[in-house]
Amino acid sequence: MTTMSTLLNVLPPEGRDRLMELAEDKEFPAGARIFEEGGRADHFWIIRTGTVDLDLHVPGRRAAVVEHLGPGDLLGWSWLFPPRNWHLGARAATPVRAMEFDAVSVRTLCDEDPEFDRVLTHRVAEVIAHRLQSARGRLLDLYGPSGGGDEREGD
Repeated sequence: MTTMSTLLNVLPPEGRDRLMELAEDKEFPAGARIFEEGGRADHFWIIRTGTVDLDLHVPGRRAAVVEHLGPGDLLGWSWLFPPRNWHLGARAATPVRAMEFDAVSVRTLCDEDPEFDRVLTHRVAEVIAHRLQSARGRLLDLYGPSGGGDEREGD
């Protein structure tokens, strides 16, 4: 999923320009912990270069990597919804350059511009749905019954 192009391209031009005014350049060295599951979600990033591994704490085991993100991907969505704590953890798998956004400033922009808020929230919801499906598949691959998962249908 190339979230950068889709996120920035779907925003109304004025809203996109206002969002980009809030962007700060940020770098993470390979191996750096960007955020911890359960921590306070007060920023998000759009990855320019490098890769980030999203992981999930699994009791009694090492954290399970559930998705790999790369250039253009949105890193972090928990900042948008209460209680605003990270649902996953993130580690730079390679050196990463990203645009960093302060969550409070972006939420203020959402409050001021209902169309920007609607489009941003819709796009983030799509990212959440994709990440949930990806995490589910990865966890079934890692810990599910051999043969590829359960027999349930629906949802």
